[in-house]
Amino acid sequence: MGDRIRELLLDSRSGSIAPMAEMALMFADRAQAIAEVIEPALASGKIVLCDRFTDSTEAYQGGGREIGSTTVLELHRLICGDLQPDLTLLLLPSLTVSLARARRRNDRAGAQSGKDEGRFEKEQDAFFARVWEKYREIAAREPDRIMLIEGDLTVDDVHEQIVEAVAMRLSEVHVI
Repeated sequence: MGDRIRELLLDSRSGSIAPMAEMALMFADRAQAIAEVIEPALASGKIVLCDRFTDSTEAYQGGGREIGSTTVLELHRLICGDLQPDLTLLLLPSLTVSLARARRRNDRAGAQSGKDEGRFEKEQDAFFARVWEKYREIAAREPDRIMLIEGDLTVDDVHEQIVEAVAMRLSEVHVI
């Protein structure tokens, strides 16, 4: 179910979706993932990795769509039971590099799979500037949870910082 919602949200053929409807769909996808995957895994003692969670909704819909953080965080509390990651790795290259990578990745993925996942990448640069700034704001607000890996780093540098951050967090919870 979540994959079908995600496909609808990312497909540029979906056209314009009202900002609140877009956010509601993001939370519908997340609620389904929590019920189907995340909660059962956590209940069985597993470590769960997600490539996106509510920080992305806060950045894209709260910042990019200018809905604001208050509404996003209240919906997170209601819909997600205020479930929070223990660690968030925020990879934040410069805005220019980030946008170019995303557009190239979607072009490649579309050519390989035939799927169109470029609806967000068609937005104007001002939208992405608001998203980028919101991510920085979230990281500043929650430094204990968010490990900010910032700048136009090499793959090896990013890898090294990720390994260090994950090892440190796992040792704090006595997993390693």
